[in-house]
Amino acid sequence: MAYELYIGDRMYSSWSLRGWLMLEKFAIPHSIHLVGLYSGTMAQDMAHLAPARLVPTLKTDQGLVIGESLAMGETLAEDFPTAGLWPKAPAQRATARWLVAEMVGGFSALRGDCPMQLSHVWQGFAPSKAVLADLARIETLFAHARNISGAKEGYLFGEYSLAEVFYTPVAARIIGYDLPVSAATRAYCMMLLSDPAVLNWQAQAREVTYDPEPYLQDLERAPWPIG
Repeated sequence: MAYELYIGDRMYSSWSLRGWLMLEKFAIPHSIHLVGLYSGTMAQDMAHLAPARLVPTLKTDQGLVIGESLAMGETLAEDFPTAGLWPKAPAQRATARWLVAEMVGGFSALRGDCPMQLSHVWQGFAPSKAVLADLARIETLFAHARNISGAKEGYLFGEYSLAEVFYTPVAARIIGYDLPVSAATRAYCMMLLSDPAVLNWQAQAREVTYDPEPYLQDLERAPWPIG
């Protein structure tokens, strides 16, 4: 029996993308249920999952309902201990958990000012001091992860882990708003967004349109630079 994942819109729901990646990238059998995140039917679509009320929500093959992405990731890591959701080395694993936990609870300015979208690049976006502080913190964490793992490029801990799952939507924000980061961080973001799974998700996202479009900016648009 496959796990069941309840997600919102693919174009804009960063948390839904995280929930899907932790199943898709680690080859965990699953089915997808779309809920009406923007159509107004979300509450009734998720009523049978109460007290879960947000996307993503996971229903395990045992029928257990789990809300919150970090809880989902930890549960899947326990259920599939050889899948590699967390790094094997204890110091790397602890550091990866740190990065993921800080992402879950932090970067509120980046999240609020730069909603995720996978359609285009906003030109001329002027990040606030708070967004710049979030970006600086993210780069500090990436550098620390690489110092612990010894991985100078590529995945933060040498192999794909939940750290990449949780920071892929962050990468989409950095690229989608053309935010100022180092060349190394930009290359990492481009790598995450070039992943075949992410490109597949993005292709499906583009099949749905909204009128009015969420999170409009009074800015010019440039093409999405990947795919």
